[in-house]
Amino acid sequence: MTDLTTEPAAPAAAAPGRDSRLGRIGDRLHDLKPWQLRSAEFVVSIGASLLFLRLCMHISVNPLQRVGQVSGLAKVQQYGALVGLPLLAVLLYTAYRGSLRRHQLVQRLVCAAVAGLATGAVAGGIAVALHGTPFGLGGQEGDPGNVMGMANNMMTGHKLLPGVYPPLFPAALAVVAKVFHHGVSGVGYAMKDLQLVVTAVAGPATYLAWRLLLRPFWAVLLAAPAAILFMDPIRPYSHITMLVMIPVLAGCLRELHRASTLSTRSLLLRAAGFGASFGILFLWYSGWFIWAAPGVMLLAVFLVPWRGGRARLRPALTYLGVTLLAAGVVGSPLLYQMVRLGATTKDRYAYVMTYIDPAYVMGWVSDREGHTNYHVYPQTGELAGQSAFTLLLLAAVGLALALGLRNVAVRTAAAALISSWLLRFWFASHMQHDQAVQLYPRTTWIIMYTLIILAVFGLMMASQRSVGWLRGVGEAVRPARAITPQAVARGVAGAVCALALFATMGASWSANRYMPTTEAGVEDMGLDALRAHHIKQQNGTCPKYAGGDCSDINMELAEYTFGPDDLRIFCGNADKEQWPLQCGRNRPW
Repeated sequence: MTDLTTEPAAPAAAAPGRDSRLGRIGDRLHDLKPWQLRSAEFVVSIGASLLFLRLCMHISVNPLQRVGQVSGLAKVQQYGALVGLPLLAVLLYTAYRGSLRRHQLVQRLVCAAVAGLATGAVAGGIAVALHGTPFGLGGQEGDPGNVMGMANNMMTGHKLLPGVYPPLFPAALAVVAKVFHHGVSGVGYAMKDLQLVVTAVAGPATYLAWRLLLRPFWAVLLAAPAAILFMDPIRPYSHITMLVMIPVLAGCLRELHRASTLSTRSLLLRAAGFGASFGILFLWYSGWFIWAAPGVMLLAVFLVPWRGGRARLRPALTYLGVTLLAAGVVGSPLLYQMVRLGATTKDRYAYVMTYIDPAYVMGWVSDREGHTNYHVYPQTGELAGQSAFTLLLLAAVGLALALGLRNVAVRTAAAALISSWLLRFWFASHMQHDQAVQLYPRTTWIIMYTLIILAVFGLMMASQRSVGWLRGVGEAVRPARAITPQAVARGVAGAVCALALFATMGASWSANRYMPTTEAGVEDMGLDALRAHHIKQQNGTCPKYAGGDCSDINMELAEYTFGPDDLRIFCGNADKEQWPLQCGRNRPW
């Protein structure tokens, strides 16, 4: 089957002179060992994201004025063009000149860089929104304030584990605050650092996770759009876990499927590695495992070769057992808390996404809804309420199921999709009776992500079969006009350029949502950045653009404690008059 990214072929004859020298360099680099090439991708992708973020932190505008926001976003785009255009030029040049081996190496590194620059630009836009203040999105309020309170509890020794909340990000926040920002007074500074860094590396992390399964082009085609679409810089620890979890699960199940072909040492090391990875991801953010677990665990049971004889069954069960053991050991602090407290934890918070049609999974709005409400969101599509994008996405999903159901990644995404889908409607259907939301709107993200995964796999398999068929027909009918590996490489180079353009536009869209709100009295997504500009710095002065209007650092900030559970849904995003119609009771204040 033809692969659209790296079709092996003998090196083309290099042109004399400069092309010949470049070709020899490319050939020598191509002879690097696989781990060296993967390491190069890692360095390029992570380096591109963090260096671009650092570059954007020098953009000097007043983000509390809309013209300043526009100028800052434009500067991010200018930097993106200055960095990205030379990379794309090299990619196109090598696609048309010199050996295919050299181009494959360039393509690998450019794809890694595009993944890094995509979310580096998102983080760069957030740096513009927070220019002039050392605090992160949210200031000292909302979810960021709660997580900062958890970190303060850890630093003071008041409470080392934050209940059933994943402890790893609050712990990282506490470490950064203690080491770099003088402890409790600097936890807001540490929040900004981690929001920017984790957002920036989300693209590389997603790309490198998908590289376990896919060639560079398809990995970046999945990673860049998904990371831009799903990353929430206010809580970056949440979505980066989801983005990485699915490909790592698929990689783990692939090894389970072929466990009998591995040596004992390799099997144990891979099982322990995947298990430890799951444990770390679980401690970083656990919610996505809960939605995906039933379907993925059932898939794992079906992948075990129960009828394959002892020679195949024993390695598979050993691999599965070691993986679960390693995951359990690493994730044990949170697992213990969930067993001890999980049954008593109820989510009763309703907001815009709780009020809309539960079958709508193609978009998301936060509880910073601005002028949005369930009467106007989501907008109605052209066919039974579904948009053209939805129809095209579902068509590509159908291709994946038709052509690639034997692929472990397709099965994994489908299992996570079905599991999340069923749990979503279980909790939504019991919401009124149980007076509990149980975070079911968050399944929107993982459902949409798995649909995108299936769609990309559908496109990949359809294109591979189409190119293979056309190449076979061309060689039989007109050999001189048959599709060559060089022609495929040029097509992929053009697609990478188009993807890079999409990424830069999408990154600007993402960052623009978080620009400080300029509309008084409206609680939109820019409110969190606005709050960050109105807290005093550690030296007692207001941030640069606060205009003297700022509050003191809350040195007593701790994990939120709530009053007694009244066993009723709390109706967010609703005025006093709307409470009886939306939640069935009067507002309690």
